[in-house]
Amino acid sequence: MFDRAKLEENERLTLAPYAVLSSESKGRLHPEEESAYRTVFQKDRDRVIHTGAFRRLEYKTQVFVNTEGDHYRTRLTHTLEVAQVAKTIARALGVNEDLAETVALAHDLGHPPFGHAGERILNELMRGSGGFDHNKQSFRVVTKLEKRYADWDGLNLAWETLEGMVKHETESDLIEIQAFEPTWIASLEAQIANIADETAYNTHDLDDGLRSGLLTDEMLLELKVWQRFTSELGFTPSRVSEFERRVLIRELLGWVITDIITTTDAALTKHNISSLSDVRRAKSTVVCHSDAAMLELKELKSFLYVNLYRHYRKERQVHKAEHILSALFDAFFKRPTMMPEGARARVELVGLERAVCDYLAGMTDRFAMDEHSRLFDPHQWT
Repeated sequence: MFDRAKLEENERLTLAPYAVLSSESKGRLHPEEESAYRTVFQKDRDRVIHTGAFRRLEYKTQVFVNTEGDHYRTRLTHTLEVAQVAKTIARALGVNEDLAETVALAHDLGHPPFGHAGERILNELMRGSGGFDHNKQSFRVVTKLEKRYADWDGLNLAWETLEGMVKHETESDLIEIQAFEPTWIASLEAQIANIADETAYNTHDLDDGLRSGLLTDEMLLELKVWQRFTSELGFTPSRVSEFERRVLIRELLGWVITDIITTTDAALTKHNISSLSDVRRAKSTVVCHSDAAMLELKELKSFLYVNLYRHYRKERQVHKAEHILSALFDAFFKRPTMMPEGARARVELVGLERAVCDYLAGMTDRFAMDEHSRLFDPHQWT
């Protein structure tokens, strides 16, 4: 029988010496009995998946608002793709894929409606009151906002999972990091979740941009990654079919993952990383791209920023999102009694501004739009 003790034994026998072992976790803030058939990180993964915040990611924007079509990635499918990439890299490097997967699944729990536009808008609305950052908000979700246990707020996740979240994208200025050895480099598992996030959105946002027609083959002709893969696959660069696009995106993703694995493996050897302590005390992150791949991916990222994220149709969506979120924030701030009881209850705990912000950040795109209609459409009275 593969009970928790057996699973922990398998980790000790099979994982690399620099992996995080479940049996050596620093534990939870609130001591509790661990699962009979799951390791501590497997239990964390399941707790994340069963949250309301995780389910709501289905209707939160990645690049395209959910109402624009059924085939575009949402914040939920993006999260699942990040987890898949993270598990692949973690498995290849011999580290704890359960921990890497859990950090990946939790990394966007705090994302507000309307994607990064919503984040910028809430940050502006909260200027002078602590601002808004989706990484901070993800941490708040799992430590304060999810109410699933009688004895504590949040999910009571393991120290290593929370560390991976507060050190995501090297946000070392977060106040919360003080409880997680701020001078330490994040575990390889957390580093993998971070680079998997960037890998997923670079490749898959390109895919969705082409599907939408906001990006065209002709616009990509000068990109080195486009030249590389159309040449290697024998495709006509200016006329890539829908099927060929799928093949190209798949090959691009595989190339990036392979580059991360091989480059990181070489870095582990170069820097004599032979223990978790070596990882923690390294001068910089170990999980990385090769210099050549980094140049091409940086070019791709810049291209997406200019041509997709700043496309005039996306700018119109930013305008709409700003209108909706600003109006809702103002309305609830002026009359907090219009918020549901659970949101109102937080006013005394965190202040009115933060309580309103928490309520808005938890909304899906469509719920925010519906709330706006309910409050401002004179024909709706419910």
